[in-house]
Amino acid sequence: MEQQPEKTESRRNYFLAAFLAPLIWGFMAISVRWVKEYPAEDILYYRILVALIVLWLFIFLFRFKFLKRDIIVFKQLSRRQQNQTIGLTTLASVLIFGNWFTYIYAVNHISVQSAAFAYLICPLITAIAAFFILKEQLSPLKIIALGIALISAVTLATGSFIDVLWSMSIASLYALYLIVQRASQGFDKLNTLAVQLSLCSLFVIPKLFINQHSFPTAPFFWFSILTIAVIFTIIPLFFSMYALTRISSSTTGVLLYINPLIAFTLAITYFHETVAPYKYLAYTFILFAIILFNWETLKKIRKKRG
Repeated sequence: MEQQPEKTESRRNYFLAAFLAPLIWGFMAISVRWVKEYPAEDILYYRILVALIVLWLFIFLFRFKFLKRDIIVFKQLSRRQQNQTIGLTTLASVLIFGNWFTYIYAVNHISVQSAAFAYLICPLITAIAAFFILKEQLSPLKIIALGIALISAVTLATGSFIDVLWSMSIASLYALYLIVQRASQGFDKLNTLAVQLSLCSLFVIPKLFINQHSFPTAPFFWFSILTIAVIFTIIPLFFSMYALTRISSSTTGVLLYINPLIAFTLAITYFHETVAPYKYLAYTFILFAIILFNWETLKKIRKKRG
């Protein structure tokens, strides 16, 4: 019983990490729009390479002991476990690569609202996939919350069919990425992220030569890419991966609703996109669904503070 406060405090930290990841991502559209005149694939490729360089430098300078430990752990695994780890890591790399490209393209060439809508669908796909694939259980209250979110998502889907297709692509890729991350445990999360980025770079580097686009020289472009790579890639992905070590995929997925709420607000106030009146009501229901889904966790946190 004496260890209960420590356990609750620890779980609160994981929940906070799961909350901060989509909170940060919600503002990502601003930095992506800074480089709107550049091809979406170039933004993605340089984002990956810059994030890769920064992350490996950080690991070698400050976390080398964790890297050595993970190498030892991997070597001690059976052949089957090693193959499974390699397979899951490769799959995660493909999924996150696809998610990033579709998101960047949607923000710069479709609409910010289409990107926001993607992260309305994503928690639904994540929760359902976690239920069937990972056997994560859902309480009646959470099922009701998902039902409310589904109604809101269907309401918002009555707009452009093209927007919905892009949104579905973004959402499905990230939802499956979360499921794979939840299934892949046992290694330091920054090391895992560095390996995933390294695998992405195996596709990126040849494409940079094949595309033969001119090398960007504008300082603001590289400032924007560095911002996207560090603030909107490494930090939130680490928070998300860290949270998944103790928080269920469905809970992490539903907290993603924070992302579209912020993106929707930015679409109106910052990017001045036209928004149909019914969308305001739909997003209000989404906010209610977030609170309802996490009601039990919020009550526990409030009780401990009291």
